[in-house]
Amino acid sequence: MFWKKVKLGRFIEELSVGETFLKEEKMEDRELLLYLGLTDDANPLYIQHDYTAQTPVKKPIVPSIMLSGMITSTISKHFPGPGSQILSQSLQFIHPVYHYETIKISLKILELNQDSETIKIEVVANKDSRSVIKGEILVRAPYRPKELGEYVFQNF
Repeated sequence: MFWKKVKLGRFIEELSVGETFLKEEKMEDRELLLYLGLTDDANPLYIQHDYTAQTPVKKPIVPSIMLSGMITSTISKHFPGPGSQILSQSLQFIHPVYHYETIKISLKILELNQDSETIKIEVVANKDSRSVIKGEILVRAPYRPKELGEYVFQNF
């Protein structure tokens, strides 16, 4: 048995309305192929140049669920961080994101509810100063461990 100290994200009282977090993500082949392989998603819009050349998007695009995953991963890892839980999300994918493009994700705290320990976060993702994603995500701040202190059994 191994015990490892858990590094949790920030608790609700450590956050403030208006606070922002910025992150850049680049769309690489490795991540795209992993996603498509894991989900068995063979949508030609994501991988076939010949097909997409005949569509309004003109070239393969990054799946919207993969973009959503990048945003939720940023919340889980950084803002508010480990231990947080996404309760709901509403995202609009305004413009396509293509392979090899870099997007800038901006997360901004709109509301804090101390009673429910929830955080409403505005999401904006841009590429080349053009919005590609807009929306809101409702997040529960990390729970404070009680019985085990800040230690959790690691089963690997």
